[in-house]
Amino acid sequence: MTKAAIAPIIVWFRKDLRLADNRALAAAASEASVIPLYIREPMESGNGPLGAAQLWWLHHSIKALSDRLEKQGARLTLRSGEPLDVISALARETGATTIYWNRRYDPSGIATDTALKKGLSDQGLTAESFSGQLLHEPMRLQTTTGGPYRVFTPFWRALESKIGPVAPIDAPEQIAAPKSWPQSDRLDDWSLLPKRPDWAATFTEIWTPGEKGAADRLEDFIDGKVADYKRDRDRPAVDGTSLLSPHLALGEISPAQAWHATERLQGDGVATFRKELAWREFSYHLLFHYPQLPQRNLDRRFDAFPWMNADDAFVRWTRGLTGFPIVDAGMRQLWRHGYMHNRVRMIVASFLIKDLLVDWRKGEAWFRDTLVDADPANNAASWQWVAGCGADAAPFFRVFNPVLQGEKFDPEGAYVKRFVPELQRLSPRYIHRPFEAPEAALEAAGIRLGSTYPEPMVDHAVARDRALAAFRKIKGSAEEQ
Repeated sequence: MTKAAIAPIIVWFRKDLRLADNRALAAAASEASVIPLYIREPMESGNGPLGAAQLWWLHHSIKALSDRLEKQGARLTLRSGEPLDVISALARETGATTIYWNRRYDPSGIATDTALKKGLSDQGLTAESFSGQLLHEPMRLQTTTGGPYRVFTPFWRALESKIGPVAPIDAPEQIAAPKSWPQSDRLDDWSLLPKRPDWAATFTEIWTPGEKGAADRLEDFIDGKVADYKRDRDRPAVDGTSLLSPHLALGEISPAQAWHATERLQGDGVATFRKELAWREFSYHLLFHYPQLPQRNLDRRFDAFPWMNADDAFVRWTRGLTGFPIVDAGMRQLWRHGYMHNRVRMIVASFLIKDLLVDWRKGEAWFRDTLVDADPANNAASWQWVAGCGADAAPFFRVFNPVLQGEKFDPEGAYVKRFVPELQRLSPRYIHRPFEAPEAALEAAGIRLGSTYPEPMVDHAVARDRALAAFRKIKGSAEEQ
C-alpha cells in the first residue's frame, strides 16, 4: 500500500521549526503522507512566542519553514485557536487519525499537551509525542535521594555521564503529500510583525531566522570561534559567541545538533560551549520541577525583600539612560537587535536588582518581551541566579560594579562606543566613568553630562550598601524564625 493510500498523519510544529533532527516529522514521513501544521494558540495559553521580539522572529521562521517544506513537496497549514478544536477539525477535513508532535517541557505546554492527548483519545484519535527538544528528558536525571538537582555542578556530572546524546537525524528525504491540502490561514493576516517597523528593522543587521540561518551560524562558530570561546565569550566587543540562542529558542536547531557538531573537537572552548548547552538543560530541569520559577523566588526568604520598584528608575534602565555606559550599551543593544551579550545581561540585571532595588520579575518580563531568544526556562533561571534567590545562585552580596565590569570586559570601550555613540570621542580612560572625566576631556569629546549624556542615576557605592542592608534584614528575619 502506498503512503498516499494511508490516512495522513498530522505533524504539529511548535518550537521545533526545522526539518532536520525532528523526530515527529521523521516518524510521520516514514509511515504515511504528512500534513504539517502550525497553530497560533491563544495568547493566554502561554504557549506562543514570549514577547514582541519573538513574534518578529516567529513570522520569519514560519516563512522559512514553509519555504523548506514546499521544496519537499509539502505545505505548512496555519490555523488559529485551541489545539483540540483545531486538530479535531483538521482531522475531520483530511481523514487523519494520528497526530505527532515533539514534547514541550514548560508548565503551560505540558498542561496543554496532557489535556490534548486525552481529548484526542476520547475522539478515537491517536496522539504520539517524541523527544528531541532537550539533550535529556528532565524527569530522568535525579539526585541520589531521588529529587531534582538545584546545583549545577552535580547536574553537569550526571548529565555528562548519562547523555551520550542520541545522534541527530537527517531531514526526511521525501515528504509524501496527502490527496489534497487543507485550507490555511495567511501568515500576513496573523500580524506578527511589530506595529513599529522602525524598531525591528535593525534586527536583520545580525539575524537570519530559519533553519538555514541556524545551520550557517553553527558552522561559522565551529569553524572559527569555538577554539577561543572560553576567552572571548565574556568580551562584548568581540564576535566570540555562537549566537545560537534564538535559533534554539524556536527550535530551528536542536541542542543535539549543536552538541554533536563539537564531537571531534577538543579544547577549553569546546568544553565551555558544552557547559553552556548544559546550563540551558539545567534551566529546563528547574522549570520542570519548579513550575513557578518565572513568578516565585526559589529562596523564599526573598518574598520579604523590600523592593523599591520606582517606575521612573525602571524606565531609565529600559531606555539605556542610567549614566553607566556598559549598562546603557547593553540596554540599547537589546532595543536595536533584540539581543544582548550574555556578560552584559548579568551586569544590567545586577544593576536593576541591586543598584535600583527593582524586583527581578520586572526585568525578567522586559527581557521576555524584547529578546528574540526569550526562553521560559533560561530567562527566569538567569534572573533568579543574578538576584541570588534561585538555584545555585550567585550570592546576593555579589554586586557587580558596572564601572569595573566595563573596564574589565570592554577595556577600550569599543562595545560602549558602538551602542552609545554620544560617547564615541571619549578616551578609553574615561569611557566607563565619564562622570569622573575632567571638563576639558568632556568638552573635547562633545559631551555635556546631564544634557548629551545623563549623570549617573545612583552612586554605586551607596546603592550597594543599601542593597546589602536590605538583604541582611531578610536574612536576619529568616534566622530569627
